[in-house]
Amino acid sequence: MQHDTSTLLTEQSNRRSANLDKLSTQEILRLINEEDQTVAVQVQSVLPDIEKAIQAIVARLENGGKMYYIGAGSSGRIGMLDAAECPPTFGVDPSMVSAIIAGGEQAMFQAVEDAEDQEQAGAADVRARLTSKDVLIGLSASGQTPYVLSGLHEASLLNVLTVSVSCNTGTSLSLLADVPIEIPVGPEVIAGSTRLKATTAQKMVLNMISSTVMIHLGKVYRNLMVNVQASNEKLRLRVVNIVMQATGVDEETAQAYCQQAGGDARIAILMIMFGLLPDELAFRLRQNQEHFGKTVEQLYRWKQQS
Repeated sequence: MQHDTSTLLTEQSNRRSANLDKLSTQEILRLINEEDQTVAVQVQSVLPDIEKAIQAIVARLENGGKMYYIGAGSSGRIGMLDAAECPPTFGVDPSMVSAIIAGGEQAMFQAVEDAEDQEQAGAADVRARLTSKDVLIGLSASGQTPYVLSGLHEASLLNVLTVSVSCNTGTSLSLLADVPIEIPVGPEVIAGSTRLKATTAQKMVLNMISSTVMIHLGKVYRNLMVNVQASNEKLRLRVVNIVMQATGVDEETAQAYCQQAGGDARIAILMIMFGLLPDELAFRLRQNQEHFGKTVEQLYRWKQQS
């Protein structure tokens, strides 16, 4: 099904950039920067909708569900990027947060422009991956992308929780979603180039969603990435620094505990705080579904009782 996008706000000409090709480099940069600053204001206006989505997503993931993004073009790539960053940042299994992009994974690196029109592919891709326990977040600047619309429709048939993120109002995508999020960013500096403000807005929203969901799932302690995966030298140093900040020990002590903990900041912190062995602490974390904050609370209660 084709949708007329010519009347969408994101497709209109921006009066402020009407003479864009006549501007100096400095003037172009200033204009783009000024337009980008409006994005955060528009995202702020939909915080209640983002909050509603996060609360529903956390409930699904706490019960064994998974979170998926689906999109085409720039929107699909933003979904792929956010999904790829969750495992190293929050220490979760890669299957917990995944992305589906029109045209397949090769579309991440090379444009497959006609893939967004393939309605049957969107439905098939969702049907092959999701179950009723899961969450599907549909990403479409226009809110009219056929591939994404069919994906969300199929998800609804499967009783999947559906969320939409679009950059126009009253979109077809919003009508399909359990929780619609609409960020009306307005006309782009280059008319119709939604890789600019619209994609920036979507990235900001996904940052909020994935980060806040992971915080609620106990992947952050205070404001520290205690679940970060120490997979290179920079990250190994970061883990040591996290342990120092969380416990107040010096660098040498933190390094020693990190080594005993196999590079797991959570285990190292808990060893310092409670004096238990790594295997016991790993068991406690599993008891609490890997939620670090709940594990700390449980161990404090145990310590008070012993």
